[in-house]
Amino acid sequence: MRIAITTGEPAGVGPEICAALAGRVHGARAVLVGNHDLMQARAAACGIRVSLVPYRPERAGPAEGKLEVIDIPLAAPVTAGRVDPRNAAAVLQSLDVAIDGCLSGAFDAMVTAPLHKGVICDSGVEFSGHTEYLEQRTRSAGVVMLLEGGGLRVALATTHLPLSAVPAAITRDGLLRTLRILHGDLVARFGIAAPRILVAGLNPHAGEGGHLGREEIDTIIPALEQARIEGIAAEGPFPADTLFVEEMCGAADAVLAMYHDQGLPVLKRASFGQGVNITLGLPIIRTSVDHGTALAIAGTGTADCGSLISAVESARRLVVASGRGLARPSQSAA
Repeated sequence: MRIAITTGEPAGVGPEICAALAGRVHGARAVLVGNHDLMQARAAACGIRVSLVPYRPERAGPAEGKLEVIDIPLAAPVTAGRVDPRNAAAVLQSLDVAIDGCLSGAFDAMVTAPLHKGVICDSGVEFSGHTEYLEQRTRSAGVVMLLEGGGLRVALATTHLPLSAVPAAITRDGLLRTLRILHGDLVARFGIAAPRILVAGLNPHAGEGGHLGREEIDTIIPALEQARIEGIAAEGPFPADTLFVEEMCGAADAVLAMYHDQGLPVLKRASFGQGVNITLGLPIIRTSVDHGTALAIAGTGTADCGSLISAVESARRLVVASGRGLARPSQSAA
């Protein structure tokens, strides 16, 4: 099994937490996609003992203490904590290498370290996040962001939008498509035969019968009714302020939140540093860390690679559950 791991924003913690994976990935062959010299220098600065070697697909994985790298050239020198739009193209190139490798079958899954959306936009490329980029590059009909951790799975009906744009983005057809993808991947990739999904309302108190907004009545409830006709066990809409208590969601397989900051603060409070971001609806397996670039601590050696380890392990489990990564002939060691 081969998992491509993109190292993210060069000035952030991505290069060092990727280097820290040496000796911590089990049951899979980890291949880093990023700048070799930067990772080696950052590892040395952070006291991480690792040897980085070029990736050679025809040979077996590296020896203990070594990690394989697909080297991506940088356009400008990197200072930890200081982003530079000139290196945005290299960040996107690393994503493209991993995506193309997964689509071709060279890799069984990809894991992403955090990137900086703003600096990519500053380079002149319109970019709203990994999720949307993966959807476009893989020509997927729709994707769903799901975060897992702390005993919770939280999916999002909308992702990286200004709060003012959320109500218009929530449509009956869009919610139904999201529920189909969420249900389908819970069955196919997580092995849950009959998943139970709880759905949050958009407004306070789930609209209070229309007195605090009509989105629940006009949009969310009709989508849930159609989903249930299709055999999807989707319940709600529930007021978001009580939905996440154990008595409500403890027996559920996933919660669908209407927008980014409705669902993710709860999950991150329960599992920050160990949570995993999983993109559903793609033809490939992709997981990611649950945190950002952490520019303030980049290069200090204090970054925790726990979420990245969890993301790699989640990718490995999803590969196994889907039956991928098992058919390659063994290669002789070099």
